[in-house]
Amino acid sequence: MSEIVTAAILVIGDEILSGRTKDKNIGYIAEYMTALGVDLKEVRVVSDDETAIVEALNALRAKYTYVFTTGGIGPTHDDITADCIAKAFGVTIDYHPEAVGILEERMAKSGNVMNEARMRMTRIPAGAALVYNKVSGAPGFWIGNVIVMAGVPSIMQAMLDEVAPKLKTGAKLISETIRADAKEGDVGTELGAVAKLHPDTIIGSYPFFDEKLGPNTNIVVRARDAGKLAAARAAVETMLETVKAKL
Repeated sequence: MSEIVTAAILVIGDEILSGRTKDKNIGYIAEYMTALGVDLKEVRVVSDDETAIVEALNALRAKYTYVFTTGGIGPTHDDITADCIAKAFGVTIDYHPEAVGILEERMAKSGNVMNEARMRMTRIPAGAALVYNKVSGAPGFWIGNVIVMAGVPSIMQAMLDEVAPKLKTGAKLISETIRADAKEGDVGTELGAVAKLHPDTIIGSYPFFDEKLGPNTNIVVRARDAGKLAAARAAVETMLETVKAKL
């Protein structure tokens, strides 16, 4: 539990970059990982471009424990994520017998036809394990430290539920929020000094507007150790008392 487990998200799709589709997956995955004890460290968004996808994927998978990708595994010509993953790992890609069986059964039950477009969703890089989903049937996959999921939020969420029990997890960050009752600019320098004295914690300030009191600030202290968290919180509260006494 002392190990720090990290993750990144690679969002793939021209529709995200154009603004046509509003991403709903980043925040969901971030909260999910935080609850598990996995630190989300980076998010990248790339277009449906092979070079961009491969370069981003190789950079992220070399840096973090896990990489979650969303988007680009559907039935259309611009769904190229699976091919790009195969290229990044230097493996072949072909129709996966189990994936074909899953989709054929699904199509038979729904009265749809297993056509060429739907068959595209059964192409899986060699050596990858399927990631099942109960929503649409079409699987994602897991290869190395890369977990490839759909972009449709409900399907992505089902896939995330499928892989979550298999993930390594680390010690969870715990947090405390202190209402400053002061403007961020009034406490910024002093807060920085507190942060330097408590290097094993993460201290952030988040301004907000109070309808009665006007500009205000929440200070959030995060740590993996309860004792260090308590010490940092006490230091922040003492600092706030000192600063506000001078205002």
